[in-house]
Amino acid sequence: MGSLGPALKMDTMGRTTAANYECLLFDLDDTLYPLSTGFNLACRRNIEEFMSQHLHIDESEVPRMCLELYREHGTTMAGLKAVGYEFDNDEFHAFVHGKLPYEKLKPDPVLRNLLLSMPQRKIIFTNADQKHAMEVLGRLGLEDCFEGIICFETINPRLQPADNTDGIENNSFSSNQRILCKPSLEAIETAIRIANVDPKKTIFFDDSARNIASAKAAGLHTVIVGSSVPVPPADHALNSIHNIKEAIPEIWEGEGEQLEQVIQPAAVETAVLA
Repeated sequence: MGSLGPALKMDTMGRTTAANYECLLFDLDDTLYPLSTGFNLACRRNIEEFMSQHLHIDESEVPRMCLELYREHGTTMAGLKAVGYEFDNDEFHAFVHGKLPYEKLKPDPVLRNLLLSMPQRKIIFTNADQKHAMEVLGRLGLEDCFEGIICFETINPRLQPADNTDGIENNSFSSNQRILCKPSLEAIETAIRIANVDPKKTIFFDDSARNIASAKAAGLHTVIVGSSVPVPPADHALNSIHNIKEAIPEIWEGEGEQLEQVIQPAAVETAVLA
């Protein structure tokens, strides 16, 4: 998994740069839009509802269990799988994200202009599924600002049964498959390999302190978003992603020496390895 694969059209051939950084990895939720949007709380409520309705877990136990699994396994979904619950991953994502108030997300022309002015490669790295990532980027008006999306499907590829010789893709995950997700170091190192980046020349933006810690351990430069003070071991802190130019002006260093970056309108749609 040394590249994003044939589904990701990463046109980096011949690109030269004199800048300090060659790639920017962005988390999605609560990073590209503020926590105040309320998606985090809405997601948690939907997960708890899924646990009680679909997995028949006692409602009185759900909130505590949800939090404990999140803390121990990175996401509640990964934790549920780890402790033995079986369910379809696509159905889980559809239930948890299907009822989110996407209408609260509005186009962000300020962020769009900032992203388009950055000369580096820009890639989304999220624990969420592809459909949710595409919906969020579309609502924010950022769908053509990134060359690729590393998402749930990317780092948790669908497994083919050993006796499958007819070439037909198996559309179900193994019920025993361990889910890979941030903040595990393995997930971050997998994303680095998929994106084919040098961590020493890559900046990782995320709102989670534990994701930042793992990213730092993987050798990435790190920026905690949604905080005015760097949370160790973050290198920078941003109250808002809109403050990026003031906080990290070196992203634009050497910009005049770079080849012009071509961003294709359909870049995101063709840039997810599913």
